[in-house]
Amino acid sequence: MQTEWIWEAKANQAILTEKRSQKVWLKQDLLNRKHVYALLQRSRDIFFSLLAIIVLSPLMLLTALLIVLDDPHGSPIFSQYRVGKNGRKFKLYKFRSMVVHAEDNLESLMQQNEMDGPVFKIKKDPRITRIGHFIRKTNIDELPQLFNILKGEMSIVGPRPSLPREVEKYTPYQMQRLLVTPGLTCYWQIQPQRNSLSFEEWVALDIQYIQDRSYWLDWKIIFKTVGAVLTCQGE
Repeated sequence: MQTEWIWEAKANQAILTEKRSQKVWLKQDLLNRKHVYALLQRSRDIFFSLLAIIVLSPLMLLTALLIVLDDPHGSPIFSQYRVGKNGRKFKLYKFRSMVVHAEDNLESLMQQNEMDGPVFKIKKDPRITRIGHFIRKTNIDELPQLFNILKGEMSIVGPRPSLPREVEKYTPYQMQRLLVTPGLTCYWQIQPQRNSLSFEEWVALDIQYIQDRSYWLDWKIIFKTVGAVLTCQGE
């Protein structure tokens, strides 16, 4: 038996219910037979990432200016190595939402971590700047990843790319997240209370997406993501 996740609509939100608890192990032939999907996915990614960069360029320029005015000690763009498909590393781009050298202060905050597993996240992170709180809440900080999508390092939909230090702690089951191109959004991003989910539930959602993925499922996730952004569900 395999884990089955059933999506239901209730009060205009998607709720996740677990039907079975066994872990899903992906089969290689499932990944190999999605050639048409891969072609449509890449074509969509190129077209819409380029279109979004053009349309949103005034917003991105304004955001960069506000970041510099709020904290002039560093670049408005933050880059960080992440792990992509099949373990390949790439530089992920974000608008800087934290103080300069925030990574140097991470160790002192580890005891306050509110996520289980290898992921670190706390709601009241003292490293976040004033403008950083806003761009995180509205997900504006993620916009530079449109360039990662255009370059083919990411897709619009797919498991979020992990940090190398997180991947080092992955179990073989969790390593399945790296079998496909990482994305800007996926099942986890559209959960109403996503940060209350355990890391194992997050991984299960990503693996379920990899098993179920299709061109039309991607569009469903994209539309739900737009709704999550408009209601400022980011943290």
